[in-house]
Amino acid sequence: MIVAILNIKLQIGMRSKQMKRVGVIGGGQLAWMMAGAAKCLDIELVVQTPNKSDPAVADAADVILAPIDDAAATAQLADRCDVITFENEFINLDALKPLAHQQAVCFRPGLEAIAPLLDKYDQRCYLQQLGLPVPKFIALDGELDQLANWSFPVVVKARRHGYDGQGTFTLKDRQALELTLQQLGQTPALLEEFIPFARELAAIAARSVTGEVVVYPVVETQQEDRVCRRVLVPAQISIAVRTEIEAIARTLLDSLEVVGVFGIELFLTSSGKLLVNEIAPRTHNSGHFTLDACQTSQFEQHLRTICQLPVGNPALNCTGAVMVNLLGYKLAIHDYFVKRQELAAIRQAQVYWYGKKESRPGRKLGHVTVLLETPERDRALAIARKIESIWYKP
Repeated sequence: MIVAILNIKLQIGMRSKQMKRVGVIGGGQLAWMMAGAAKCLDIELVVQTPNKSDPAVADAADVILAPIDDAAATAQLADRCDVITFENEFINLDALKPLAHQQAVCFRPGLEAIAPLLDKYDQRCYLQQLGLPVPKFIALDGELDQLANWSFPVVVKARRHGYDGQGTFTLKDRQALELTLQQLGQTPALLEEFIPFARELAAIAARSVTGEVVVYPVVETQQEDRVCRRVLVPAQISIAVRTEIEAIARTLLDSLEVVGVFGIELFLTSSGKLLVNEIAPRTHNSGHFTLDACQTSQFEQHLRTICQLPVGNPALNCTGAVMVNLLGYKLAIHDYFVKRQELAAIRQAQVYWYGKKESRPGRKLGHVTVLLETPERDRALAIARKIESIWYKP
């Protein structure tokens, strides 16, 4: 009886503290999809973004046009909302700390939760300290003598600001490594072993203010030119692998005391070994399928957790799905309307177009999700090939 009364009081307290205006640093497609979820929850989004043409601007309740690392603009954002969240990692933590510590601005996830993850070397060290499996790695300091016991190929990554494969290089020999380091110049870099994985996997996980953690179905991601092309839902993996991934997600989110949604990318080797590749402290491309294939989308879930609403059900509402990114393949100013109509005609397909006016190779312009009647991997790949044959045809 006492426990029940305490739980009721806690729920009442959470409802009384519900956040109704959410500030988002960044106005790209992730913020745009969050805006759609916000309307369903009767939440207003205020966006800080540099360009009027950014995807989220049209659907935001209010907009501050400023660079995302402009702390003075973020102070204005704080005056217009109850809580601030992030669409990307291109932020200046040092500039934001005075807002959090001196002005009590509420950031979710908190700055302390994000801090160990922004620098890829720091992220690797943090995961290792938690006892989570990661590839062998070192920080590159310009001296190649430290590589005496390393074998090629190796992977070099810029420690900050890399995304969609930018700043990541797979190098086959020492000559290629030396050339890449010359090109990087003074850019801090991380070197890690190349993992000949059998599958790339990903999981979206969320944690609430009260510490409740939910993990979405694990998916398989397929990359080309280091950019995600396809997401297969759910991943065809063993129960043991799925259980290990869920445990990794819970360990990470609980350790950081996260409030919000995180994306976790992993390698699965042919021997069944799991290694954590990267952590995204935000909603993630690998979770776009949740808009159509899950009871609660990752964007609604993120808003629920940071606004102190009850956590939503992450379960699938179908037997399976496939998500295909619509990537730019040439320099053009084009809305690809005819191709989008063809894609929308595919059975059980939902097309999302981000409204970007400029196309360039590898740029994410939209995505398509198709719900499946059966979860077979071959069927999902066949549909993905059909989508890509329409999108990439001359």
